[in-house]
Amino acid sequence: GTCLIRWKSSGINAEYGQSNLSNMINSGILAGRTIFISGASRGIGEAIAVKCARDGANVVIAAKTAEAHPKLPGTIYTVAEKIEKAGGTALPCLVDIRDEGAVNNAVNEAVSKFGGIDICINNASAISLTGTADTPMKRFDLMMGINTRGTYCVTQACLPHLKKSSHAHILNNSPPLNMNAIWFQNHVAYTMAKYGMSMCVLGMAEEFRRNKIGVNAIWPATAIATAAVEMLGGDAMIKGSRTPEIMADAAYAILSRDPATCTGNFFIDEEVVKAEGITDLDQYHHSPGTPLFPDFFIGDEYPAPEAIEGGEAPASSGGAAEMMSKFSPLLTPDVIDKLQLVFAVDFGDQTWTFDLKNKGTVSDKDDTPPDVTFEMTQDVFKKVIKGEIQTTAAFMSGQMKIKGNLMEAMKLESLFKKMRSKL
Repeated sequence: GTCLIRWKSSGINAEYGQSNLSNMINSGILAGRTIFISGASRGIGEAIAVKCARDGANVVIAAKTAEAHPKLPGTIYTVAEKIEKAGGTALPCLVDIRDEGAVNNAVNEAVSKFGGIDICINNASAISLTGTADTPMKRFDLMMGINTRGTYCVTQACLPHLKKSSHAHILNNSPPLNMNAIWFQNHVAYTMAKYGMSMCVLGMAEEFRRNKIGVNAIWPATAIATAAVEMLGGDAMIKGSRTPEIMADAAYAILSRDPATCTGNFFIDEEVVKAEGITDLDQYHHSPGTPLFPDFFIGDEYPAPEAIEGGEAPASSGGAAEMMSKFSPLLTPDVIDKLQLVFAVDFGDQTWTFDLKNKGTVSDKDDTPPDVTFEMTQDVFKKVIKGEIQTTAAFMSGQMKIKGNLMEAMKLESLFKKMRSKL
């Protein structure tokens, strides 16, 4: 089978400073209930699983991480350990939700062990914030396969058992269906894949209303301190995030409600916890005092932390050539060896290529194909160099566009830091 009733005990590491205790008191309403959750080997899924376990719930962890990754802590076994420690009963299942057979096997093993399934949580997700030309079909298929198809597949497999439950919920970690083009223009494939999950909520809430199955979505108001966010935006973005506990508390509150009447909603985490009487949201802030990044798909503007919202950029002093000339002394063999990257900065009327792979040069006449291209004004570029805006913040707020590999682009923050003393 895909699921292990016993697993080898191992050490548990705290992740991204998240607390061990949740902020919302457990009522015990999920005691003895069985929860099938996808993508729960770390982050938000793990936090929700542990929160439900404190009620004495049975939790089936359906995820594909069995061995710890150097950059992604957490496996189905470390989460199973935390579930048991919290007072729940765990069933870790090694499942790629793109594999219908593996999903069905995990559901069958869960029903065999626990007698049924009461709650299905679709948390597994894949992300690539890339435009059409920079999203290979393999990456497109991954996002559609995990986000949209995977959610549909897991829900379908759990459905016969949910229909037999007296407290049946389906909860998808997906956004409200905001049709403003700004949420499509920079990453249409990712948006389609996430909205596919949300469309499941829209349709299934009505389809299963007569079965008294509550079908809802939950989405964070801000960035959440997870491995995915750290890879997207590094330490700066983690500090501007809330911990996964706010999503866990909000999910728990939704799952505690009557499924016959609580259905068809696109909930936002902070609104849910406020409705439950929690007024101090600072307790969820990863680094209190740091401006929070709003999440995607909420409102009509790209996310920007409060500290850089509004205001006009100051006029440039000195031309691009003068600014670029100050980079050359920094392109040492050590820097080239470390970065191994060709990137371009496109100001609209001119493009400068930084060859940090072979030549160690900065030129507006170099036609070497770049690994990454930054599109922005000279003013924004200068603010990035001077540290007035983090690379991540400029990207997230729409002041900078990135073509190519986003992860590679974030490596350049170290070079920009070295440049600050020169300007």
